[in-house]
Amino acid sequence: MKNKEVEKDWDLIIQPQTRWLDLQLKEVWRYRDLLLLFVKRDFIAQYRQTILGPLWHFINPVFTTITYTIIFGNIAQLSTDGTPKTVFYLSGITIWNFFSSTMTGTGSTFTTNASIFGKVYFPRLISPLSTVMSRLIAFGIQLLMLVGFIIYFKSQGLLENMYWINLVYLPLIVLVIAGFGLGVGIIISSLTTKYRDLNVLIGFGINLLMYATPVIYPLSSIPGRYRIFLEWNPISPLVEFFRYMFTGTGTFTAESLGYSLGMMGMVLFIGLLLFNRVEKTFMDTV
Repeated sequence: MKNKEVEKDWDLIIQPQTRWLDLQLKEVWRYRDLLLLFVKRDFIAQYRQTILGPLWHFINPVFTTITYTIIFGNIAQLSTDGTPKTVFYLSGITIWNFFSSTMTGTGSTFTTNASIFGKVYFPRLISPLSTVMSRLIAFGIQLLMLVGFIIYFKSQGLLENMYWINLVYLPLIVLVIAGFGLGVGIIISSLTTKYRDLNVLIGFGINLLMYATPVIYPLSSIPGRYRIFLEWNPISPLVEFFRYMFTGTGTFTAESLGYSLGMMGMVLFIGLLLFNRVEKTFMDTV
């Protein structure tokens, strides 16, 4: 008797990616429950086995704000554009922490999750997306604290130029910052599978980038001949606009915001290309 092949209807067929830009968004949606589990894991794991737990989301920016107020505000006498120092520094810290934590978190996607990636299948994009979402929760917590300070200083008449209507632009700024953090992070993650030196560079590189971004000083205080270099930094207009929404002061233009949006799209596009490319072979190099 001749052997006959038995046709089977498979529920799931796993095939290698052949296109550079194959995001598998349908697969990501199918695994949305796993995405939520990863978000929960990432958020809880940050302060697991700590005494204060999630309170660190408040303590960290508060103590950083106090330090900046003493060193940069009182000792160095840096300008805050007439904004109360507490609000000025806290607003810059809040949006910067969101970007830096998203970038560093997604920057270790392949190396941190190598053991999971090598044992079970799921869309790999879920891992960096879960990092972004968990950092977004932390950002929301710090944002609530910032709003509390805003309400207090507004009630004292110290923020006369602040108008709540400006907050309609907040989702756009958060989306662009998240896109930057994700894009830069997955570029770094893709490159660190072969070049581990980048892990060392990220630590002090993010600190250097902060000083090249108007987090502890307003852009208006920088002389014109030097300001152009800071304006090349696409994060600068976003920080200035974020601060403007809460304080009514900031230096930005529609062109600068468009530049930031365009750069975010380019960085995210390049990051996704590299991510999909490295995903096929990274287990051989990690």
